[in-house]
Amino acid sequence: MELRNTIMPFAAAEPARVRPIPKLRILNSRLVLCLCLALGTLVLYSGLTRNGFVNFDDDRYILTNPHVRGGLDGTTIAWAFKSFDEANWHPLTWLSHALDCHFFQLNPAGHHYTSLLLHVLNVMLLFLVLDRLTKSKWRSLAVAALFATHPINVESVAWIAERKTVLSMLFFLLAVAAYAWYVRKPGIGRYLLIAAAFAMGLMSKPMVTTLPFALLLLDYWPLQRMNLPSTPQRDAEASKLEGETPGPSQYSARPIWWLLLEKVPLLATSIASAIVTVMAQKAGGAVSSTIAKPLLLRLQNSAVCYAVYIAKLIWPAHLAVLYPYPRALPAGEVLASALFLVTTTGLVLKYRERRYLVVGWFWYLGTMVPMIGLVQVGNQAMADRYAYLPFIGLFVMTVWGVSEWAETVTQEHRHALWKWPLVAASLSAVVALAFITRIQVGYWHDDTRLWSHALEVTQGNFVAENNLGAILGREGRDEEAAAHFRMASMLEPGDPVSQLNLGIYAQKHGEQVQAIKRYETALLLATDSRVRAGAYANLGQIYYAQRDYVRARAHFESAMMLNDPFPLQLGLLAGKMGDWDAASRYFVQAVSAEPSDVGFLLLAHALKSGGHDENARRAYRQAQSISSDVEKAQQIADQLQAQ
Repeated sequence: MELRNTIMPFAAAEPARVRPIPKLRILNSRLVLCLCLALGTLVLYSGLTRNGFVNFDDDRYILTNPHVRGGLDGTTIAWAFKSFDEANWHPLTWLSHALDCHFFQLNPAGHHYTSLLLHVLNVMLLFLVLDRLTKSKWRSLAVAALFATHPINVESVAWIAERKTVLSMLFFLLAVAAYAWYVRKPGIGRYLLIAAAFAMGLMSKPMVTTLPFALLLLDYWPLQRMNLPSTPQRDAEASKLEGETPGPSQYSARPIWWLLLEKVPLLATSIASAIVTVMAQKAGGAVSSTIAKPLLLRLQNSAVCYAVYIAKLIWPAHLAVLYPYPRALPAGEVLASALFLVTTTGLVLKYRERRYLVVGWFWYLGTMVPMIGLVQVGNQAMADRYAYLPFIGLFVMTVWGVSEWAETVTQEHRHALWKWPLVAASLSAVVALAFITRIQVGYWHDDTRLWSHALEVTQGNFVAENNLGAILGREGRDEEAAAHFRMASMLEPGDPVSQLNLGIYAQKHGEQVQAIKRYETALLLATDSRVRAGAYANLGQIYYAQRDYVRARAHFESAMMLNDPFPLQLGLLAGKMGDWDAASRYFVQAVSAEPSDVGFLLLAHALKSGGHDENARRAYRQAQSISSDVEKAQQIADQLQAQ
């Protein structure tokens, strides 16, 4: 019976009942493609875990930051949300570093791997979000592959202190994903998810402040929620060009004013974040004045940098950790850059039926605004890390444009074989980018390699001169170090760091008068609290050696007011001046921060001299309990008191 039911008359029944065997589409699985992206990115950046910390903010963010080094606890959480340290308010970034210290202590491999995993998550999220928005899986995969492999993103991943970029991008992409969910069925709960992800992104790094603008672009394409004057013919043509099935948007079209109103809460959040960011940067002395960098020069530099970034997109050569800010720019370079930007914008608007061009180009221009230097922060003219978010727009333009061209060529020649050369060329481009990225990761291996490379590929880089000199100084190569410090001072006479470094060199070689002059110059020039604290402390050491205890104490106290503790020196100074109660307080502070046998012996002497014999005996017993050689420790304490 069953056999007769399965064998049907051929003419009437077979076409209607027999189903084709399902094709296996394992390679098309989004999960498999995500895993391929993740594995490829991990292999590409595998050398990262062999890199160490670098002397460019890694010390301030982690190595010498007691809050971060202490791990994640209630005190660190409270500090993170109140702190304006490093001229930023980014509590989630601080907490991510503290969490790394909790698990990995000061092992750089663990810190690097966290940043790499965040980048991997961003690569996969970018693919999934683009695929969800555009319904173009392979194009979305190509964009994600470019994002994963382009060398300009190495800085954001390989620099531990730049964790804030990859972390904020994670929340930015989550906010876009939440927006894609929200537009299908708008509701307050879904909107709050967007706002929450956006807020966490801003608490990681304020570079994502342009999210409302980016969402408005997505309303234009690919969501097509924007109610614009158009014709069915134009809509169909645009859909074909964008790789979609011709037809109306699956989302309800809205007037522009309604879409703008929808973004107002997010825009208010952006404004609040911008205000807090400016406060933090001013508190940290990071914002350059219009005297140091006039507005006209900033505008000129912005135009040039927009063009230079695109050049590095196409030919990613001479990438450096820092590009020095120019004193002036050639008029021809400025005009050529401005003409390029205006011409490209005009062409994009002319061919606006290709909506991906409009969105990609204005995504690049708009999301770069907070980092382009109109409000100048720091000494750099531009930075590779600033391209992490804006380059997504250029990747979209490139992939969709090349795909459209390939489809046009295929249709003209009526043969699918034309696609294979394009596929081969695209894969070759990705492989070439990956090769350069591997090399670029290697430059972040150590301080010497990083700053030597920066000096090779840039000109007039006084920051690189200072940092390479500091490395040589730590290795005992004082004369080579001093040559770099002098070069830094010559390149930038207003640089306080080179003055401080030259002062240290002079002090180390017994040139006390020259050292004092350098330190006082650094104090006149510096706005950074750490540079000022270092100058005050070194002046205090010079005056202490000269037995000018009043000046020495004043300078050490000035250093302490800038959160650079010198309680041991101040305790010795107070003892020299006969103020034993003050000396005892400073020594208590010293042993509380860093218990040592010498510190407790000094405390015992101060307490005994001040008439507190019982407390002095307790301090002496504490010194005995932690000392491996109390007699030697006593000799060191006596030598310090005799100086």
